[in-house]
Amino acid sequence: MLKDLVYSCRSYRRFYEEKEISMNDLKDLVDLARMTASTANSQALKFKLVNMREDNAKVFETLAWAGALPDWPGPEKGERPSAYILIAEDRTIGKNKLTDTGIMAQTMMLGAVEKGYGGCMLANIQRDRLAEVFGIDKERYMIQLVLALGKPKEEVKVVPVGEDGKVTYYRGQNQIHYVPKRSLEDLILD
Repeated sequence: MLKDLVYSCRSYRRFYEEKEISMNDLKDLVDLARMTASTANSQALKFKLVNMREDNAKVFETLAWAGALPDWPGPEKGERPSAYILIAEDRTIGKNKLTDTGIMAQTMMLGAVEKGYGGCMLANIQRDRLAEVFGIDKERYMIQLVLALGKPKEEVKVVPVGEDGKVTYYRGQNQIHYVPKRSLEDLILD
């Protein structure tokens, strides 16, 4: 059921790195994304699939993790993603496709959950460096987002927003990751 997938699709930042994700699973996720809506049906997004350890390490070095946890540099070796999907905008087809990026990224994340994986969408990227590492033409393609994927190693719990109104995620005891969410009533305008 879609609601179950959405409710269990959280941003995970620690993984069982040794649990590999096959290239076929990554292609399945892109296949889901390609069937979603696209602004003016431009289909301007392209994807770089990464699941080899050496290449994963190269992607990892270009990412910044968990801005709300300034003392945490990101997952340690052994807890890093076992695959990545780089989402790039082909500027010869269309520009400013952030809506498409969001639709496709969320679709792939839901597909990942259905396959028993989890992940995190990362936008704090050294884009030029990442493009250079994989020989991606920076004039033609703009890397918009990186999906970090793997078998989740951490527990993520949704909690109500407290009386202070803060929505910043945080880590509690035993490294449980807490994500405050506003109530349904708080989101609906009268």
